Amino acid sequence: MRQVHDPSAREAVTQAKQGDYFSFERASTVPRTESRRGVLLEWCNAFKQVWPIYLATHGACVLLSYLVVLFQVKNFSHDQLPFSVLWSAWYRWDSGQFVSIATRGYDSPWRTAFFPLYPLLESVLGLLVSSPFIAGLIISNIVTLVLFTVLYRLLQVDFESTLAYRAVLYLAVFPTAFFLAAAYNEALFLCLVLLCFYAMRRSKWWWAGLFGLLASLTRSAGLCLLVPFCYEYLYQRRFRLSAIRADALSGLLILAGTGLFAVYCGFRFGDALAFSHVQAYWGRALTFPGIGFARAFWVILHAGVLSFSTLHSVIDLGAGLLALVLTVLCFVGPWKIPVELQAYGFYAVALYLFLILFPGRDVPLQSLSRMVLEVFPIFIILAAMGKKASINLYYLTLSGALLCFMLLQFLTGYWIT
Repeated sequence: MRQVHDPSAREAVTQAKQGDYFSFERASTVPRTESRRGVLLEWCNAFKQVWPIYLATHGACVLLSYLVVLFQVKNFSHDQLPFSVLWSAWYRWDSGQFVSIATRGYDSPWRTAFFPLYPLLESVLGLLVSSPFIAGLIISNIVTLVLFTVLYRLLQVDFESTLAYRAVLYLAVFPTAFFLAAAYNEALFLCLVLLCFYAMRRSKWWWAGLFGLLASLTRSAGLCLLVPFCYEYLYQRRFRLSAIRADALSGLLILAGTGLFAVYCGFRFGDALAFSHVQAYWGRALTFPGIGFARAFWVILHAGVLSFSTLHSVIDLGAGLLALVLTVLCFVGPWKIPVELQAYGFYAVALYLFLILFPGRDVPLQSLSRMVLEVFPIFIILAAMGKKASINLYYLTLSGALLCFMLLQFLTGYWIT
């Protein structure tokens, strides 16, 4: 048995103001108990809700992987490509870095920019499927289904079912969402972040710390989970220092993941912060927030309207500005998140700032359009806005079109984010 917030109390308050999802006072926190069977049924229902979204979006990825062969054979050609081209087309860019680490370990300091948990899982599963790359695809696609389910369940409890469904859908069709299916660590990281949030919202602090540890072993951005952890812990104790218990130390586990990797880097390369120092190798440098945006505007104005740098800067700048606006809307406006749930907003701010502190050299906001996937609270705001039919239509149409275009770019070997 476990203690949870009473959803009936929240529903009563929400129904009193049906105009906005988030325009309600703090709901009652009178605890109630749930049986294990009841919890299991709720998770099964969450799975049933997200399964069609997962099947449709991943089916589209498979279909495009099949049709992209037409870009590789000549018109009216009778050439027959090997069946393996359907998955080898996904072996792009960072996928090779993770495979290299999975097979040879960290043979050079510059590879420490890629954190160890994902390639470690590739290495283990690769023993069974004889290919770390195939193992990576399997991991990412299974984990994506898990993260969709966790996201739905998390938002269903904290908000309501319709918003939860729309948030999962909007995440699934975001223009760079195909990276969740690729042999990248995005899906694993986001899944661990959501599990950490789920544990925090239910006062399972040691579980939250464990998931936070695993997240910070997957990406350095996992350290940002410490911000919502501290807020959520203190809020549930009404910010009374006398209410702090030993379980508050579980937050240190979030730091431990990156700390363990730092210890490894110290022994392996004599530099505990190698993963940070090598950002210069990848053309990145620590700057003040906003410098990357200024550089992106400069590129757009001076590199030519239809140049490579300009077009990619437009893509990343558009994603960055959209995420910025939605992050701000977590705190102000008709869709602002209520105080009792502001751990979501604080996580969005912390992660967003983290992502824009290291702009690139040639493409200033390089990879930002992919990394904003990890700022999952922006999809809560989008889902609330999507209650309006016109916004829902515009988002699904434009985002779906861009998703297909960017996936085709990726599959044909063109550089994308």
